[in-house]
Amino acid sequence: MGSKRDSNSAVKKVFEWIRKQSKKMKILLAVMAMLFSLVALKLTAKYHNHFFVASESIHAAGILVLIYKLTTKKTCSGLSLKSQELTAIYLAVRVVCSFNLEGDIHTLLDFATFLFTAWVIFMIRFKLKSTYIKELDNFPIYYMVVPCAILAMLINPRTAHIYFSHVLWAFCVYLEAVSVMPQLRLMQNAKMIEPFTAHYVFALGMARFLACAHWIIQ
Repeated sequence: MGSKRDSNSAVKKVFEWIRKQSKKMKILLAVMAMLFSLVALKLTAKYHNHFFVASESIHAAGILVLIYKLTTKKTCSGLSLKSQELTAIYLAVRVVCSFNLEGDIHTLLDFATFLFTAWVIFMIRFKLKSTYIKELDNFPIYYMVVPCAILAMLINPRTAHIYFSHVLWAFCVYLEAVSVMPQLRLMQNAKMIEPFTAHYVFALGMARFLACAHWIIQ
């Protein structure tokens, strides 16, 4: 009992110390924690492909959280339509690439997530548009789509497949990395985070980390 209390006290002290640090120090600590986690995963995990499957599964679970909110709360306040549209774009492109290149479990998970995302977009645009705060969702989509497309043409994987497939796959990876930006901007403008939105963003963060771990380790 004593050791358990001591460990809980130590954890609380660590979190209190982190809360007192500056914003730059918190970012530095977060980056260091991510790098440490990547190294640990590299040394301990045998099947790195499982990271990508886990990333896709967590993303799908996050979308299901949104669907639950939309169907039970009948409101889409706090959600970014632009983030959902960016997600639908890179998922659609990735499904096409995956179907042409592999056609495996990744294709199935991405297709399911794409359908869920399309349903969320439909609900925000038509069924629950009265609760959508367009003024707060003001991050231009082309700020991300255009640079990602240009970067994909310049930097893409070299495989046995045709150049166009390389560009499409790289575009998916780059757009996925920044697709959450409109959602973060909306949350910043609203100055509040609803519980379901927070759970969704947390799921996205975990999914992005696992996807990043898969690509970096590979």
